[in-house]
This record gives sequence, C-alpha cells and structure tokens, in this order.
Amino acid sequence: MQNLRLFTGLFVLAIVVALCTSIIGQKKGGADRPLKAELTGAAEAPNPGDPDGQGQASFSFNPGQNQICYELSVKNIQEAMAAHIHEGAAGKAGKVVVPLDAPKNGSSKGCADVDQAVMKEIMQNPSNYYVNVHNAEFKGGAVRGQLSK
Repeated sequence: MQNLRLFTGLFVLAIVVALCTSIIGQKKGGADRPLKAELTGAAEAPNPGDPDGQGQASFSFNPGQNQICYELSVKNIQEAMAAHIHEGAAGKAGKVVVPLDAPKNGSSKGCADVDQAVMKEIMQNPSNYYVNVHNAEFKGGAVRGQLSK
C-alpha cells in the first residue's frame, strides 16, 4: 500500500512538472505573441503598388530555434517573385531583414531562420516592420502591410 501511494505521488508530481515545462516552453517560444499584416497595394511606399492587390500574412516566433514561421496569401496581383519582412515604419521603405518564400500561386508558408536580435526587435516593435510582396509589374512591391499584434 505504501508503494502504491509513493508511486501515485511521484506520478502526479511528474505530470505537474511536465505541464509547467510545457507552459513555460510555449511562453519562451513566442507562441502567445503571433503577429499579422493586412497587405494592400495602396500601402506600398514610396511608389504605389498594385491598386487591386490584397493579402494577409501571419507570423509565429520560435526564439529557441531562431525561426519565424509564416503563412502568406495574396490575390489580384500578377505572379509573385519575392516576399520579405523589411525594417521600416509605415510610408517608409527599408532594408530586408527576413526573406520569405514568394506566394507564387497565391500562398506560401514556411519557417525562416532569423538572427535572434532581429527576432527580438520584431517581437517588441512590430509596427517598425512590414511585409512586402514583389512581382514583375511592381518590382518595388505589389502589396505591403505593417506588422501588428
């Protein structure tokens, strides 16, 4: 009987530790801080993008693996050639900080390796970054959207 109580106590303790570890791991992994962007041609800067273009992007962060995972979709634009996260406030053009797979058939998803300092900055100040999708007609960008929570 004493062995059964000891086993039950250890089993319950193991479950509690596993749950706490899982919760802590999710917080560190950034799963609770997804970001998104609504993409339009009108938001493109410094030159306007495709006036009919629209899209959406969503991002999740995995700091433990130095990765940003994403889903990107666009419509009403010619075939996409490139997509990126750029550093830059609304209305300003900026440098590429994270390359993304182009949504050639209207959508793409994956995970991109990112420098930990860049990831931290994006997570803390998402409005200082934007998503941009480029195509042959709009080489500077067909659609764009600032990151937000």
